[in-house]
Amino acid sequence: MPKFAANLHYMFNEVPFLDRFEAAAQAGFTGVEFQVPYGFPKEVLAERLAQNKLSMVLMDTTPGDWDAGERGIAALPGREEEFRRKLDTTIAYCRALGCDTAHAIAGVVPPGISREAAEATFVENLRYTADRFAPHGISAVIEPINGGRDLIIGGETYTTYGMRGFFLNHTRDAVRIIEKVGRDNLRLHLDVYHMQLTDGNLAETLQRTMALIQHIQIAGVPGRNEPDRGEINYPYLFDLIDRLGYAGWIGCEYKPLTTTLDGLGWAAPYGVRPSAPAPTPLVPRT
Repeated sequence: MPKFAANLHYMFNEVPFLDRFEAAAQAGFTGVEFQVPYGFPKEVLAERLAQNKLSMVLMDTTPGDWDAGERGIAALPGREEEFRRKLDTTIAYCRALGCDTAHAIAGVVPPGISREAAEATFVENLRYTADRFAPHGISAVIEPINGGRDLIIGGETYTTYGMRGFFLNHTRDAVRIIEKVGRDNLRLHLDVYHMQLTDGNLAETLQRTMALIQHIQIAGVPGRNEPDRGEINYPYLFDLIDRLGYAGWIGCEYKPLTTTLDGLGWAAPYGVRPSAPAPTPLVPRT
């Protein structure tokens, strides 16, 4: 049976961020993920995980200046020293939170930089990252993301429909780069939502790449809402993923259409069932 992790940037927005750990646990999740833990002391996050018996299953490397439009810096020529220096922070957070998977987020290539130069930078940074992570038991992953869309209007800072101009868009390119890097702890992170928008052939791609996959994410297409909405037959894909022997986590990186709990009916057959009343919604200050 698939193991689902709640993405706390996208889900349980009815309550403040640090309260989402309890909300996720009460909803029946045993794992959580979120892209950027760095705005909170790692000790505080570790305490919330422990209190709620949750596993932290995925985070990103530091994204650069997000508000200025940066979406990672791993593939940006001239930013190598900054990227490598900030891996110390990622390693410290992974160790404190018990997280064994970090997405080395490639970034948006600035004008005037060729894709060849960006890929060469990405490959060398990934080799360095994998070598730095290995003694700590951490795997690096890379994720193809659709490069034609942008932020979710009305979403939180790190919720997006895609990343306009993102360097890595297609599964075939991710596989080629992983092979070029040549490190056992560099693996593939596939988001089925992005795969549908960029490549299609979901079942075939999962079968072809399963040996490389470390992490999977899901959302409905279109809309990036619950996986029981839209054009993707997720029950079929979940059965396929099971048959292929995938034992990793599946991250629920979707924006609930209404409230998180109202949209969780799809997950009940997989053991994600609320064990407590819904969290109290935020009340605007007057």
